[in-house]
Amino acid sequence: MKVTAIIVAAGLGQRMGETVPKQFLSLLGRPLLAHTLIPFEAVQEVHEAILLTPAGWEDHCQKEIVEKYGFKKVSKLIPGGKERQDSVYRGLQETTANTDLVLIHDGVRPLVTKTQIEASITAATNHGAAVVAIPLADTLKKVGSDGLIRETLKRDGLWLAQTPQTFQRKILLKAYEAAFREHFYSTDDAALVERAGFEVKVVLGTATNLKVTTPEDLRVAELLLSMR
Repeated sequence: MKVTAIIVAAGLGQRMGETVPKQFLSLLGRPLLAHTLIPFEAVQEVHEAILLTPAGWEDHCQKEIVEKYGFKKVSKLIPGGKERQDSVYRGLQETTANTDLVLIHDGVRPLVTKTQIEASITAATNHGAAVVAIPLADTLKKVGSDGLIRETLKRDGLWLAQTPQTFQRKILLKAYEAAFREHFYSTDDAALVERAGFEVKVVLGTATNLKVTTPEDLRVAELLLSMR
């Protein structure tokens, strides 16, 4: 079975307030993206990684991350598209027909673990599609444009989707082709697969598998990594 990981690191991270995209910011002395790639390099089931970067940053990523830290599984490094969905589809089009599973992961989730990746692969092998997620712990409030609460929502059965998200290649291709054909966009790959009529298995994740979006997230990630 061939497994290809698509690492989506094509965003500019404007909310970080930096001139350098957040995936290239230093995290305990290494670029954030390097920390993300480490567990994928270690998982035996992952055969290759296709890396999506911001346009114009390909050489920087190749020299300062892939070559500098010796990532052997990064087979292709290509610029991303306008939206996340465009970027993932570019990566998906670079996979080969003999690829069985496609694993998609946010390049700015540097605390993903080998165990989570392996569990996602196992679940997708058995069910066709799998998403790492955690049960919602906080109370949900529906708020109007005036800042006033309109409704308190029940959190029973609600989960927060994370990555990795892993799919049989043929399922993911059908879902993406249908979405583009119908001009439908989503920031979540599983949403496209669900919309195409396929079931998706949930794999229990952890709150520590955070997505670095703000300077505060980066400080939390530094603390968590230093404790490992």
